[in-house]
Amino acid sequence: MEAITYEELNGDKVKDLIEQRKSFEIIGLSGRMGSAVAKVENLIESSGLSCRVYLYGRIAAAGASFFGGVTGVLGLSSAIGMAAHNLATYNPDYEIAKHKVDNKLTVKYKK
Repeated sequence: MEAITYEELNGDKVKDLIEQRKSFEIIGLSGRMGSAVAKVENLIESSGLSCRVYLYGRIAAAGASFFGGVTGVLGLSSAIGMAAHNLATYNPDYEIAKHKVDNKLTVKYKK
């Protein structure tokens, strides 16, 4: 999987990768994740493709919180929200995973 930097989002490299239906990573975001997601999402959608954005690891976190009390209720609410989001973005061309710990995005072509 090709890795690019935030600065390369303004060039033609990402557009070319999307047109070629390639998967890629955007690394070294440190505080610019929201901006990077918006740029990539815009580039994907302007190419006539669909995408789903999600936080990497959130399914595991929601599952772990099902056990007991308030965290169980929050876990269930989280799972319901994720299911609704997945239905709203059913069968996307691309998935954009936000890796908060690693300060990167993984952009995967799914079809």
